Amino acid sequence: MITRDLSQDVHFFAAALSETLVSVWEEDPSGEYFEVERGIIDRYTADYVRVRNVESGVRTHYSRDTAMFKRI
Repeated sequence: MITRDLSQDVHFFAAALSETLVSVWEEDPSGEYFEVERGIIDRYTADYVRVRNVESGVRTHYSRDTAMFKRI
């Protein structure tokens, strides 16, 4: 599986427009990253990205400063 990091506004815009599946990763206390969500970006700002979970439909906000986003 090839993944690509999303970091710039143009990356988030393209992923949202194409409804590309993305994974969200956050750091745990030991410094390891783990996947916390898979979904579709339905809104983003300079500070946050809102992801709609593909299974449940629940929307969650993630900080662009602390989370890592990857296109799947």
